[in-house]
Parts: sequence; structure tokens; C-alpha cells
Amino acid sequence: MKIKEHDCVVLTKNLPAENLEAGDVGTVVHIHKGGAAYEVEFVTLAGDTVAVATVEATDVRPVGKRDLNHVRELQPA
Repeated sequence: MKIKEHDCVVLTKNLPAENLEAGDVGTVVHIHKGGAAYEVEFVTLAGDTVAVATVEATDVRPVGKRDLNHVRELQPA
């Protein structure tokens, strides 16, 4: 499945520098090099931006039909 701008994606690896963990969900805000990488915005459920990270295509996957929301409390960086 091709990922497009404004699609929700799931992070597949931890990004400690961004305080993000595998399983976090973000929204694609820009596509680099035809899908080689993505700029993804990660926000809290209250709508506050946590990070905007550039990730390789292998570091995210589309949200699937059987994915379930899960909450984790953001820890200070």
C-alpha cells in the first residue's frame, strides 16, 4: 500500500532522540524522494505536537484495519 500525505502511519522502530517508540502513530506531512522517506508529525491525544521527524520508508507502515489504539504517557526527554 502506497503511503500518501495526511495518511496515518505506525512507527516500526524506536526514535530515542525524538522521544518516540515503535507503535506510536503519526501523520505524514511530507513525502521525500517519491516515498524513500517521510516527514511525520506525532501529536498527543490532546493535540500537542511531540515531534516532527524525518523517517525512512522502512521505519513506518500504514495503519491497518486490525490496529488498535493504545495510550502511553509521554516521558520527559
